[in-house]
Amino acid sequence: MTKSRTWLASGAGLVTAALTLTGTGVADARPAPAADSTTVTPAGHAFTAKVNGKATFKAGSVTLTCSVSASQPSATGTNNHIPQAPDNANPAGPVASDINPPTYSSCTTNLPGVTATVTTTGTWGVSMQNGSPASATLTVPTAGFVLQTSGLASCTVTSAPTGPSSVTGSWTNGGNGSPSKITFVNAAVPVKVTGGFGCPTGAVTSAFNAVYDVTDDTDPASQITVSG
Repeated sequence: MTKSRTWLASGAGLVTAALTLTGTGVADARPAPAADSTTVTPAGHAFTAKVNGKATFKAGSVTLTCSVSASQPSATGTNNHIPQAPDNANPAGPVASDINPPTYSSCTTNLPGVTATVTTTGTWGVSMQNGSPASATLTVPTAGFVLQTSGLASCTVTSAPTGPSSVTGSWTNGGNGSPSKITFVNAAVPVKVTGGFGCPTGAVTSAFNAVYDVTDDTDPASQITVSG
């Protein structure tokens, strides 16, 4: 199976064996329900994910709000592409793609006198899973998102500090001129916070909220869609 099939195996409903202990102490292996089949189209097309409105991250007392964020395909390479057929379909689970790290700019904080910048690195991933509702899982590579504040509080907030981390949002197919969307609502991302006075060093997660429009770069007249 190609990398596109195995990316984010922990993210969106792959079949696993659930091993539970019964009252008699005997191990009872009960298979989890099979995940829905998933097909993402158009196969092989490049896509861009661009924030619609604002993306926010809240860690402890610090809230970061960014009005510009996007992950776009490069001139070369296969990141931000729907897998070619037949890998754009999975009979029992998600369809995944590597993506370029999303950029974040025009960011502000809720703390007076504190400015912030965001650096993203590494290969990120997104997987789409058909269902009711359909979902999309975003994977951040180890330390792939670093927020640095300066001014009255000098803090560093590192997401996925010890290993890759996945967050799942809902997927909505586009239509009638509206692009497809991924919506994250209070998605919890593990973080490590360092710094001095005013830094939320006790925070271990950050709440992520954003809506991303997903558009077809190969054929702007087409929609990126998730179906069974």
